[in-house]
Amino acid sequence: MLSVLEDLKSSHIIKGDERHAYRDPAVLYKDGVFYIYFTLVETETDGTVYMYTAETRTADLTNFTPIKKLTVRDRRYNFSSPGNIVFHDGKYKMCLQTYCRENGEKFGNDNSRIFIMESADLESWDTPYPILAKGDTPLSELGRMIDPYLIYEEKADVWHLFYKQNGVSHSTSHDLKHFNYEGFIDGGENVSVIEADGGYYMFHSPRNGLGVKFSTDLSNWTDIGEPLVFGQSGWPWAMGRLTAGAIVELSENGGPLYLMFFHGTGPEDEEVIFDTHAGIGVAWSFDLKNWIWK
Repeated sequence: MLSVLEDLKSSHIIKGDERHAYRDPAVLYKDGVFYIYFTLVETETDGTVYMYTAETRTADLTNFTPIKKLTVRDRRYNFSSPGNIVFHDGKYKMCLQTYCRENGEKFGNDNSRIFIMESADLESWDTPYPILAKGDTPLSELGRMIDPYLIYEEKADVWHLFYKQNGVSHSTSHDLKHFNYEGFIDGGENVSVIEADGGYYMFHSPRNGLGVKFSTDLSNWTDIGEPLVFGQSGWPWAMGRLTAGAIVELSENGGPLYLMFFHGTGPEDEEVIFDTHAGIGVAWSFDLKNWIWK
């Protein structure tokens, strides 16, 4: 895989345009293939904007399969921002959000919630079902929550769900059906978590870049360093904002190789071109501290 990365002409691997934006990547690596899931923002010919969870696949980060929409065309839902994909109880489970813009809003309204959808084969996906992240609190009373991410803590046999609400909110579950609310910490959007160095690294998105936190228990977090921005200063395609990191661990010569997928918007600020031009980039590291990009 390292040779594939070194052969890249640019870290900018999926490019948006005036009608399409590719945001919020989530990546599953299986049998030598990257399954890249993301928010597809599509502006139709009449100017109406729809959002989808979509996918493409690639073995070399250069040649991609045609983009496939996985969710419905409906602005009341706008299923999007896949957090990650886990295999559990014989099915792949993808956490994602609704980003409701049914009244023409620029950003998702207070009806936005988090969901799970399932697949037995990564080819067809069931209808998403909502996550009741706060125990017995009804769906209608949960408030706006977006950008979910799931990680399993093996030693405690518990799932941890992180999502954007009051900073980074945190819920836990033993069965991915019943959740308990654990509180929240300061942080940005699009959490991604990976186990390494005797604990867990959390990557999240403040106003710009990817903030980094570390924890030994998935509850108490310490900030590490400045936000990662990689080659943003020389990337017109990401100068407006670099955000939404998704970390994936591979193996290279017996050691870890970490790939960070993210999206960039530019050259204008994301506030200006939120629905267009965003594209997906990649950087990589052997230690989660020193990063390489093209």
